[in-house]
Amino acid sequence: MATNGTENGEFSFASAGAIGRKGLAKIQTNQKKDNEMCHDDSVPTVKAQTIDELHSLQQKRSAPTTPIKGTEGAFAVISEEDRQKQQLQSISASLASLTRETGPKVVKGDPARKAETPKLSSHDVTHHYTAPTFSTSDSSLKFTHILYNLSPAELYEQAIKYEKGSFITASGALATLSGAKTGRSPRDKRVVKDETTADELWWGKGSPNIEMDEHTFLVNRERAVDYLCSLEKVYVNDQFLNWDPNHRIKVRIVSARAYHSLFMHNMCIRPTPEELENFGTPDFTIYNAGQFPCNRYTHYMTSSTSIDLNLARREMVILGTQYAGEMKKGLFGVMHYLMPKRQILSLHSGCNMGKEGDVALFFGLSGTGKTTLSTDHNRYLIGDDEHCWSENGVSNIEGGCYAKCVDLAREKEPDIWNAIKFGTVLENVVFDEHTRDVDYSDKSVTENTRAAYPIEYIPNAKIPCVGPHPKNVILLACDAFGVLPPVSKLSLAQTMYHFISGYTALVAGTEDGIKEPQATFSACFGAAFIMLHPTKYAAMLAEKMQKHGATGWLVNTGWSGGRYGSGSRIKLAYTRKIIDSIHSGSLLQANYKKTEVFGLEIPTEIEGVPSEILDPVNTWSDKKAYKDSLLKLGGLFRKNFEVFQNYKIGTDNKLTEEIVSAGPNF
Repeated sequence: MATNGTENGEFSFASAGAIGRKGLAKIQTNQKKDNEMCHDDSVPTVKAQTIDELHSLQQKRSAPTTPIKGTEGAFAVISEEDRQKQQLQSISASLASLTRETGPKVVKGDPARKAETPKLSSHDVTHHYTAPTFSTSDSSLKFTHILYNLSPAELYEQAIKYEKGSFITASGALATLSGAKTGRSPRDKRVVKDETTADELWWGKGSPNIEMDEHTFLVNRERAVDYLCSLEKVYVNDQFLNWDPNHRIKVRIVSARAYHSLFMHNMCIRPTPEELENFGTPDFTIYNAGQFPCNRYTHYMTSSTSIDLNLARREMVILGTQYAGEMKKGLFGVMHYLMPKRQILSLHSGCNMGKEGDVALFFGLSGTGKTTLSTDHNRYLIGDDEHCWSENGVSNIEGGCYAKCVDLAREKEPDIWNAIKFGTVLENVVFDEHTRDVDYSDKSVTENTRAAYPIEYIPNAKIPCVGPHPKNVILLACDAFGVLPPVSKLSLAQTMYHFISGYTALVAGTEDGIKEPQATFSACFGAAFIMLHPTKYAAMLAEKMQKHGATGWLVNTGWSGGRYGSGSRIKLAYTRKIIDSIHSGSLLQANYKKTEVFGLEIPTEIEGVPSEILDPVNTWSDKKAYKDSLLKLGGLFRKNFEVFQNYKIGTDNKLTEEIVSAGPNF
């Protein structure tokens, strides 16, 4: 056998005379010369002496370097050390106790990484004093570690390591639990009633605003701040609300859970590193101490849960509930107060835009098809839930979507299905313990399973989430009484009336065999979140519609040919044809006739929709039953509107009378 030795002396096959086991040639390792080295294909060794030092090389610091605007002098650039110090001072001030008049010692970084916790450093540690203090407590001797604007990957690590019930699902989303509360607690929400809010806000019958005094708010604030400062670490998010840069609101969220931080990271607008440098003092702050209960002996408290809003202090306190939706909707309530002060209308609606720039607003309660109809692959999505209408046009308030997941299927909601990936928060879902595949039909924890994800996860989202003035305002109702037309063109007064009413119908439970439709009304299609009287929002809506030439529409996605149980639901394909004709403008050119009782203008024909279903009376075989059902629904509308009809705007009652006259007439 030929020798295959190498010149560098590493090894060679033996000569023909050297035979190993089973007749194979022996491999010989030749002696190397003293001044020669073995051939080595490996890279140089790492520049680390210990495993901790090696880990420190794995991650590099990512600090922005953009100068802060407004600094004096041509070359006046604030140092990174001073920038960090100012940031920590601001956070310490947010966490300052009102009784001790001092903020905690704060230091950036995870306490689990001991190298990040200095003994005492003027760079990393700040103790913010607002007034001299003469007593020392245990809390004033400890550091509170600030985990500031962490990335989704960092928050995944925190949640999985420290929060029981946090798992990575098969799609990459983070599954987590919200504790005992799996939905909002509207009866535990309080708003401070002071000299200003007593006159400005909507109080009394029908209002979602339940009063508390400022002293009680401060008691709960102190409880929340003390709890947060007692922890080894807290999460701080500095983010924005409203994509319109001229009317942007700076918000700070201080929380104890990575789940809450990631949720708000997704739901609020995420600042760029440069924007974060100039963030400064927030316009509004949330103290989420939801793992800690309120004191039930405190005045105004009716349970261990309390969500408290102080509009004068621009602060919100959460105690006794870990449900993340309280933060989202709490901030929406704040926008319902702050934006109208700037003559900006805040809206609980979906919003999309055609390729020609035509914008449509979609209002509707649960079950009306708002999400389905506002999600259109031929149009851009501006937002799915919360918007502002200003002098500049429309803008999304949020930076993400909060979608229901119960019975979610890829075929029905492909955009939502595909958005549930790495970075998404999945609340209270059930999944296979081995494969981590989520079973969206399983309601073992709650029916209110949710997914929170950045709006960029939707393929046709318009970024930035802004658009021109709307051309169409679409009010959706799922009428189980079967008497509202599939589509009606509304006058301005009718638009205000139906906007204030916020009607849909639900089907009652069938445990006792009853299948009676149940009318549901929610003022402005979001009564739980509005702060002012509904008529004020309705008047602003009508004013903007008139100024910018928008048309109001009432679209019924419910029953036809009879009420629930005898009729049938209007086909989704027909409703989509109706919506398409609204978007295209062709429905404005149709011929119209007026219905009785509600006085609605209905088209006589729409391409792709059977003409006989456009007038509900044609689809009922029992005309008397139709008339009875129509009068019953009209009566329910009237009864619901009684709480609004005595409210005056301005010096007279003219506007209110005009709105009331646009309702059912019989």
